[in-house]
Amino acid sequence: MSPRQTTLLREFTNNALSQVLFGPHNVNLDRIERLLGVALNARGNSVSISGTPESAAEAARVLDDLYALAGRQGHLETADVDAATRMNEPRPHTDELVLRTRKRHIAPRTPTQADYLTALNQCPLVFGLGPAGTGKTYLAVAKAVALMLAGEVDRIILSRPAVEAGERLGFLPGDLKEKVDPYLRPLYDALHDMLPGDQVMKKLTAGEIEVAPLAFMRGRTLANSFIILDEAQNTSPMQMKMFLTRMGEHSRMVITGDLSQTDLPPGTRSGLRDALDTLIDIPGVSFINFTDRDVVRHDLVTRIVRAYDRAERDRKQGKGEPV
Repeated sequence: MSPRQTTLLREFTNNALSQVLFGPHNVNLDRIERLLGVALNARGNSVSISGTPESAAEAARVLDDLYALAGRQGHLETADVDAATRMNEPRPHTDELVLRTRKRHIAPRTPTQADYLTALNQCPLVFGLGPAGTGKTYLAVAKAVALMLAGEVDRIILSRPAVEAGERLGFLPGDLKEKVDPYLRPLYDALHDMLPGDQVMKKLTAGEIEVAPLAFMRGRTLANSFIILDEAQNTSPMQMKMFLTRMGEHSRMVITGDLSQTDLPPGTRSGLRDALDTLIDIPGVSFINFTDRDVVRHDLVTRIVRAYDRAERDRKQGKGEPV
C-alpha cells in the first residue's frame, strides 16, 4: 500500500439501518466512492474505507452522518448522499440546527445551509440570496413551522409579489384568490411538507398561517410573527420598504430571492437589490449567499445553473460590463 494510502473500518450496529445506509445493491456506497475518490468494501454491517488519509477520513464522516440521518428519517435519497459529501467544511454541530416539524426533521445539507439556519437562529432579519434549488425558501418555512410548534411565534406570514413571467393577472380566470394562488403554490407545497394537510387547513382557516400576495401587506403591523417574503427580486424599492417596515414586536423576517431571475420590466430597479445596498451595514441584518454548490435538487439543476452563470459572465464580458 502507498504511504499516502490508508484503510479505515466503520461498523454499524443496526442491521436495518445499515441496509438503508448502503442502499439497494450498495448504490449509496458506489456514489460515495465516485464523489470522494475512495474504495468502499461492505461486509455484513461493516465498511472498510481505502484512500488517502484525508479522503478516507472524509468518507468515514459521511458514512457516520448518513447512518445518523437514516436513523432520524428511516430512508436515504440520492440528494442526502450528495449533501453529506458537500458538508466537508467547518460548521456548527448539525444536531443543533435540526428543524423538527410534525412530518419530518430537516437538517442542513450544505455548509451554506448551516450558516443560513444559524442566521435564522440569531438574527431578526435574514436575507437568503441565490439560485433556485438551494433550499432558501424551504428552510425558512421549516424554521417558521418549528417555531410555531414550539410556541415561540403566534403566526406565520408567507408572501410573494404577484409578478408574472409574461402573463397578466387580469387575463387569468377566477376571482382574486384564484388568480394569485398559482403564485403562492410553492409556499403551500412547503407547508404541506412540514404539517399534515388537515393541520395546514386548520391553521390557515384560523389565521395562524397566512399565505398572501405582497400587496395585502400594506398598512399592517405584524407582531409575534415569522414573516417570509419569497421571490423578493420581483419587488420594487417602494414595495420592499413597505414590507420591511411591517415588522412588529417579537417578530422575525426572512427575505429570499435570486437577482438573476427577475421578472420586472427592463430597466426597473429591483427592491431586493435596493435593500441589499441600503441595509448592508445595519446591525441585526444577516445576508446569506447561496451558490450552485448549494443546489440540492437533481444533479442536472446544478449543471443548468452553472451554464446560465457562464453565459451571463460571457455576455457581460462581451459588452465590457463588470462581472
